[in-house]
Formats: sequence, structure tokens, C-alpha cells
Amino acid sequence: MPSVAQVIHLHSKVAEKIIPINELLVFEDSLDRATFAEVRRSPRLFSLMPGFKPNDYNPESAYWVKLTLHIPQPDDHQWLLEFYDQTIDHIEAYVPQDDGTYKRMVMGDMYNFNQKPFKHKNFEILLSSEFSGVRTFYFKIKSHSYADIRIAVRTIDRFVHYALKEYFLYGIFYGMIVIISLYNLLIFSAIREVKYLYYTFYILSVGVYAMCVDGIAYQFLWPGWPKWNQIAHGTALFSLIFWAMIFGQRFLNTRVRAPRLHKIIVGVLILRSAWYVHVLLFDNRLFEWRNIEIIPLSLIFYAGIDVWIRGYKPARFFVMAYGVLFLGFLIKALLNLSVIPFLILSYYSLHICFLLEMLFLTFALSDRVRILKDNRDRALKRIIIQHQENATLKDKVNKELEDLVTRRTKQLQEKNLLLEETNQKMLEQAKEINKINSMLDLDNWKLKNNIKEILQDRLVNKNLTLEQFEKIFPDPISCYRFLERLKWAGGYECSKCGNNKHSTGHTKFSRRCSKCGYDESVTSNTVFHRIKFPIEKAFYILYLTNNRHNHFTLDELSEMLDLRRNTIWTFKKKIESLYDGPENNHKSILINDLFSAHLA
Repeated sequence: MPSVAQVIHLHSKVAEKIIPINELLVFEDSLDRATFAEVRRSPRLFSLMPGFKPNDYNPESAYWVKLTLHIPQPDDHQWLLEFYDQTIDHIEAYVPQDDGTYKRMVMGDMYNFNQKPFKHKNFEILLSSEFSGVRTFYFKIKSHSYADIRIAVRTIDRFVHYALKEYFLYGIFYGMIVIISLYNLLIFSAIREVKYLYYTFYILSVGVYAMCVDGIAYQFLWPGWPKWNQIAHGTALFSLIFWAMIFGQRFLNTRVRAPRLHKIIVGVLILRSAWYVHVLLFDNRLFEWRNIEIIPLSLIFYAGIDVWIRGYKPARFFVMAYGVLFLGFLIKALLNLSVIPFLILSYYSLHICFLLEMLFLTFALSDRVRILKDNRDRALKRIIIQHQENATLKDKVNKELEDLVTRRTKQLQEKNLLLEETNQKMLEQAKEINKINSMLDLDNWKLKNNIKEILQDRLVNKNLTLEQFEKIFPDPISCYRFLERLKWAGGYECSKCGNNKHSTGHTKFSRRCSKCGYDESVTSNTVFHRIKFPIEKAFYILYLTNNRHNHFTLDELSEMLDLRRNTIWTFKKKIESLYDGPENNHKSILINDLFSAHLA
């Protein structure tokens, strides 16, 4: 018989008793080889572990638990045993029978959910209503991660009351998640801001993670997939962190407001995703390293504080939301480490903090919309005031313009009368001016003829200076134009074929035969053909050579025209060769007439 200190007495007046591992007799089978018969025959293997902590749990070992209950005589109450931890992989329960034998029951989240005796998220064992006196139960517990070995002994009435109330609270919690998700999804469909879609994914990830922690997901979402249930919580936690960081980046606009933090967040996000893929493919046990999530959460929390300090007001609710989330994770960690006592409020602290965080983030999004609406309203108000001022200014300007137009119209009428009188006077003056102009034209014609005669005399009989001659032929164009009139004064005739039709040539003042295509320049067949110095200087040499009053020597001409003496001498010989014979004398006269005609 076990000692009295090891027996837990049940009373009909106490409907529930929760027994932690520190008050249970435990045997750690490090090799996982002991059988039930061996354990039952060796009571000395069991001992109390008052200082047991979660860090002391060894996933490679199997833990045998011995529970001795003193059950009162049969009455209206029926008892059951319950394990709170829904993540325990394997539980072998050995329940004593009236005939002294033991009934073996197998439970755990590595088995199909429908194998459970009760369709409840926890693991329950119903005790026979005929049980009374001292009964000893044995349990073999094995799990790949820390197992919260806590056994609750309660009546059926207490279990039903507790379960209904718990599922009712779960319904409220998950219902709020669904409602907030649908609300933000509708906002996204209305305004097409992607941050609302990211927030919806984040809230749904929170809901799935909470369902994995509670065991609700295994009961309702994938009851027939125990292998997936082993890694579902790790996947849900990764999704939660991933969408939290994506939403935080978008909401805080870290790309603009905190560029350096934005790059760090992107780097951490990539590393976290790579870690998740590694754990998923190679070692699922690493999913239990949940403490690494403090890194991305701390980073996005710091980013919220930084952006808030920089003056972005909606970030204050964001910071409050993540502060509450940190508090929830902290309380949950302290509870798992047995630093704080197991209470309903502490057990559900993470759910409460998740709910408060969602509400604060919803407030943050609403606050952002409110700020944008206020900015828009202020902008519209400024626009309305500006329109009113513009309308007032417009009316003022229109009135001033009307007054100005009236004055201008009156002034114009007065000016028109004055103009009519002036026009009448100008008409009379114009008649007088026309008479004077007729007389002046006659005088000009006479004066022009006199000037022509004087210039011809000066050109033929007198020696013009270079400055005077340059006034007559100031540039090459005037010389070429003079040659053009001289050469084709009697009409064009091709020197090759005698055709008299032509078109414009390739060079200025040249003519192209329309029949044979010969392109004849204005200097061709003249004394100026192929000269190597300016044509206006050649004109002056020709003028001096043809003038009998010329007394300039070659050296004087060379200095005056800035030409070489041999160049002037060669060109003069070329001119004089044209004057040999009677025909050439005629040409000399023609050149004199030509200069006279140009001067005219």
C-alpha cells in the first residue's frame, strides 16, 4: 500500500482538484524500455520531483506517473481525469479495474482525434461510477517537446460546466477574429489599400495559431491529420510573424520614414523564412525554439516607436498593440517556467493580449483613416475658402473692368471724333503732298540724269580712288551680279550647243543648259575666269588698265591692293591681250559703258 502522503483524497464537496507534476510520483525512463509490469512491481522507482522545471524535461525520455486517489463511496458524482496539455504526443493510461487488472488506454496528438474517449480538445479518462476506495493509476507520457504534466480530477458536472464556458469564450474570441478579418477585407475591397489585406492575413494567422495552441484546430480543422498537427503550430507561428512584419512595414511606411530599419526588417524577414524552410524540411523539432520570435517582434516594435517619435501619430496605437502582445508572450513564458501560478487569467493571457492587440491595431488603422479624413476636410475647407476669396476677387475685378471699359469707351468715342477731324485734315494735306511729290519726282529724274552723266564722266575720263571704286563695287556679290547682267544681257546662249534654254546651275549666278547639261559659271569666257584673288580687286585693276589717266605703277598697286606684283602684272597682261586689234578696242569701250551702266 502506498503511504498516506502519496494518496490524494477526493471529496464530493470539492468538484475539482488540479495536481501539478511537483505533487506527483514520477519515474523518468531515460532509455524508454520499461514495461508496465516492471514499473508496477518496482514502486521504489517513483519519487516526488518538487523542483522540476520545464527546462528539466527530456524529450528522449519516457515519464511514468503514478497517481493514487482515494475515491469516496459512490454517490451522485462521477469523476474523470484530464490532461491539460493538448500537445502531448503519447499517453498510455493504465486504469485499475474491479477485478484487479488494468485497462490500457492510448491517447495523444500523434493519433487520430477520433480515437479520443471524449471529443474534447484535452485528454480525458472517465472513471467508473462504481469506483470507490483507494485506486492507483499509471501513466506513461512521451512527447517530442516539453509536456505540461498536470492532471485534473473533476466531476462530470464540473467538467461540463467548465467545457461549455471555455468553448463559449473560444467562440467569442474566434468570432471576433472572423469579424475583424471580414471587416478589414471589406475595407480592402472598397479602398484597395494593400495594408488592410496584410492585416487580414495577420489576424487569420493569429486565429490559426491560437487554435493550434488551444487544440481547437486539431479538433475542428484537421482531426484526421496527426502528422500535420505536429508541425501546424510552428507553421502558424511563422505565418503570424511573417504577416506581422509585412503589415508593420506597410503601416509604418518604413521605406520612407525609417529606410535603415526597413532594410534590417527585410533582412530579418528573409532569414526567418529561410529558417522556417530549413526546420520544415530537415528537423521539425526546431519548431519548439519559439524564443527566436522575440527578434522580429522586437524589431518591428522598435520600428513603431521610432516612427512614432518621428511624428507619425497613428503609430501610437501600433506601439500599444505590440506592447500588449509582448506582455502576453511574457506571461505565457513565465507560466510555462512555473514562475507564476496557474490561474485562468494567466493561462488565457495570450488570448486576451491577442484580442487587445487586434483591437489596438484596428484603432490604429481607424485613426489613420480619421487623420486622412481630417486632412482631407481641412484641405476641402481651404479650397472652399479660396474659392470664396476668388469669387469675391473676381466680382471686384469684373466691376473694375466694367468701370474701366466704360471710361475707355467714352475716351475712344472722343478719340474717334478727333481722328475723323484729323483724317479730314490729312486728306487735304495728302492732296497737297501729292502735288509736291509729283514736282519732286520730276526734279529727281532730272537730278538723276545729271548725276549719271557726271559719274560716267568721272569713270571714263577721271581716275577714281580705291575707296570711291569700293563704294561702287563693295563686295564679290555686286561684281558677280554686274557680270551676270553684262554676260547675258542679250539673252542666254549655250557656248557648247547654242541652246537658249537653261535652268539654275550648281553655283550662284551660274546657268545650266537644258539640252546638253553644260553648267556655265558667270566668269566663264571672261577675263575673270579662274583668277586666284578677290574679284573686286580684279575689277579695280581692269578699271585702271582701261583708264588712260592711270598713273599707278605695279609696286604702288601691289601695296594698295595687298597683292603680289607678279599677280597684278599677269592679270594686266591678260587684260591687255584682249585689247589687241579693232575688236578688242570695241571691248574696251564696252567695258567703259558697262561700268557707266552699273553706276546708273
